[in-house]
Amino acid sequence: MDRDLRGWWPSLLSGTVFAVCMAGTTLPTPLYGLYQDKFGFSELTVTIVYAVYAFGVIGVLLLTGNVSDSVGRRPVLLGGLGFAAASAVCFLCASGLGWLYAGRLLSGLSAGLFTGAATAYVMDLAPRGGASRATLVATAANMGGLGCGPLLAGVLAQYAAWPLTLPFAVHLALAAGSAALLLKLPETVRDPEPLRSVRTQRPSLPAQVRPVFVPAAIAAFVGFALFGVFTSVSPAFLAQSLNVRNHAASGLVVALAFFASTGGQLAVGRVGLRRSLPLGCAALLAGLALLAAALRWDSLSLMVLSALLGGCGQGLAFRGALSTVAEASPAEHRAAVISTLFVVAYAGISVPVIGVGVLVAPIGLEGAGLVFIACMAVLACTSGVYLLRRPVGERA
Repeated sequence: MDRDLRGWWPSLLSGTVFAVCMAGTTLPTPLYGLYQDKFGFSELTVTIVYAVYAFGVIGVLLLTGNVSDSVGRRPVLLGGLGFAAASAVCFLCASGLGWLYAGRLLSGLSAGLFTGAATAYVMDLAPRGGASRATLVATAANMGGLGCGPLLAGVLAQYAAWPLTLPFAVHLALAAGSAALLLKLPETVRDPEPLRSVRTQRPSLPAQVRPVFVPAAIAAFVGFALFGVFTSVSPAFLAQSLNVRNHAASGLVVALAFFASTGGQLAVGRVGLRRSLPLGCAALLAGLALLAAALRWDSLSLMVLSALLGGCGQGLAFRGALSTVAEASPAEHRAAVISTLFVVAYAGISVPVIGVGVLVAPIGLEGAGLVFIACMAVLACTSGVYLLRRPVGERA
């Protein structure tokens, strides 16, 4: 037992580094209200600041692809930690809106470098025959880190001094510790190439993948859009409509959605690939309905239920979509097709969120949220019905 645990330590430690980096990407979530009070910007500006992160992720996905396969895992991950540290410095120095934009963009670049490389690294370092467990470690590190970010920032902002400084100082220290830890872990890519020799692999979509890709991508888009609204708008709704001004509580509501997503992703193995996508769409639809009810009747309990059910649906739908698309893709195009899926998913974080921000001024936060929910519900229903009529296979 002890020997088995020792064999897993490198994989677990790399998962810890993964979680630290991803926590930094959601750290500002419960603090946007404080920044609004400090700098005096609108709800639309909040959503744009949030969405800049997605543009950074998409840019990395379009330009670098699977660069860690060539130059090595550690250089890419160290670069990601460097961007994460630079993002924290931007927030620490924030004296105007430009610093927030820069911090979010750098955070997106960090996440874009980390998402694929860190997942591969966790699996590379796992003991032989432990691929399934390593996948769970990577999933928990990714979504768990995203959930811990707003929770950590909310608790520190509520119960400690310097609410706009301490969370980022703590994350900067964690990033420095993670870099030191990463330097002690082994490189898993044999004969890494110099960076100048790497050729970018653009996202692509072969014709035979399109029938499977379209409904899977729609489900991923809706799930990420739900996360985008939760992480950018829910703190304002909690404060303005529910009079919940406790930053720790706001961070916890957002964190619950990410933790529930982790549970949904882990449940795919039990549910089965054939059922995970339509079930995920159904859970997303139910989560959207609960969110609409929470907005309509100003209910905190419905908001929490929406986070739990919608997060679980996102986890089911996204892991099902990823497995389905990977299975249907030819081996020589698989990385490019998966990059395309991630581009669509991260577009879900940015485009609908900005749309909600545009609508807040003319029709209010509740009306903007209801319009968003109606649009996403149509997409979730379309994808779910298609998948019920044409179920995907059980391989992958």
